[in-house]
Amino acid sequence: MTATYTFDVFSSLDGFGSASGGDWGGYWGKQGRELLDHRLALYREEQRMVFGANTYRLFARFLATEPEDSPVRDPWVTRMVSLPATIVSTTVEEPLDWADGTVARGDAIDVVARLKQESEVPLRSHGSLSMNRALMAAGLVDRVQVTIFPVITGQNGSDPIFQGAADFDLELLETRTLDGNIQELTYRPTLHV
Repeated sequence: MTATYTFDVFSSLDGFGSASGGDWGGYWGKQGRELLDHRLALYREEQRMVFGANTYRLFARFLATEPEDSPVRDPWVTRMVSLPATIVSTTVEEPLDWADGTVARGDAIDVVARLKQESEVPLRSHGSLSMNRALMAAGLVDRVQVTIFPVITGQNGSDPIFQGAADFDLELLETRTLDGNIQELTYRPTLHV
């Protein structure tokens, strides 16, 4: 049996994964109880997280500097950090700042192809944009789950999610509206040929 791999990402309407500058804050300041409860429900399920080195370092850095009562430590983020994780990297060294994390050396395509064959639980990656673009092009991403926040970050947008990606056709599998204005869209991607 092959484990399902989900590329899970937050986005502004104009396709940015975050905003630098301005006073946006986390979730672009648009999160509500429904979003946070839904995220926690998604992460309650047993699964293995997969991160590239940069995303792992980002999570480890901001979690290490944030106090326990910080809004950054939402219950779903706390749950995510408690899940087993594979960090695909040639530069990250163990021990990791992750309760059940391991480093997998080598090309992400080879590592994830092996994980999909060996894992008894679904695989999920939150962020890790360049790694997930490569995995999509290799046909290893089963689902792309995009949570679109109701903002346009034309002046302050950073981390364009699909910049440089291959062309894909998307089959819509599920939609959900959270807090009245946040859209979660789940697609099955196939390489457009």
